[in-house]
Amino acid sequence: MLNNKTAIISGASRGIGRAIALKLAKDGANISFNYLKSEAAAKELESELKSRGVKAKAYQVDIKDFAAVNQWVNDTKEYFGQLDIVVNNAGIIVDKALGLMEQADWQSVIDTNLGGLFNLTRAVIITFIKQKSGNIINISSVAGMTGLPRQTNYSAAKAGIIGFTKALAREVGSYNIRVNAVAPGFIETDMLSGLNDKYKQEAKKHIPLGRFGRPEEVARVVAFLASDKSQYITAQVMVIDGGMT
Repeated sequence: MLNNKTAIISGASRGIGRAIALKLAKDGANISFNYLKSEAAAKELESELKSRGVKAKAYQVDIKDFAAVNQWVNDTKEYFGQLDIVVNNAGIIVDKALGLMEQADWQSVIDTNLGGLFNLTRAVIITFIKQKSGNIINISSVAGMTGLPRQTNYSAAKAGIIGFTKALAREVGSYNIRVNAVAPGFIETDMLSGLNDKYKQEAKKHIPLGRFGRPEEVARVVAFLASDKSQYITAQVMVIDGGMT
């Protein structure tokens, strides 16, 4: 579905981002992705992507650094020769009750989850406008739709992603650029494994399908949005939460 396309993905060395990179590569896309610290995981993923017959390259880039992200995008265009798909996936959590939350806890989540999305999208948007094509997929969360306790920072950032998605889609639709968001619920990743078992069992009671999602299930929806099979879909939020919301 994605032969001869190039995708740039933030935060792809593990979890949902890794599953997205593998799925897009399986569908034929070349992959540029960044990582911050986990070089071993990044190099392992790069090798696995190349084994699928596509070009792939890992870049050590802090998504919060506007200049570094611009350089990453420029290097990607030079190395791959084109840029077609952006997946804004990079994100962190720092869960605390608001009464205990430090300013740094708030700022780090906003700067990474929402500021990073701005940095990467801003770096590619002129290219997309000039070529009159492009596909942007932003990873939000059900936390940005319903809010979750002890996650005011995370919920605010993910809600901001939804607003950003809808506004940008209206802004650039006439240039044949599509912008959509995906809002996962509880997905089996490192973030989820950090929660205690009692909380996870309680959470499952609110999921009609009775289980947590898998990264691959999110990746399949991203791949659909990245492909021409969804060419009349823009400004939408695709919820993947087993019916929880």
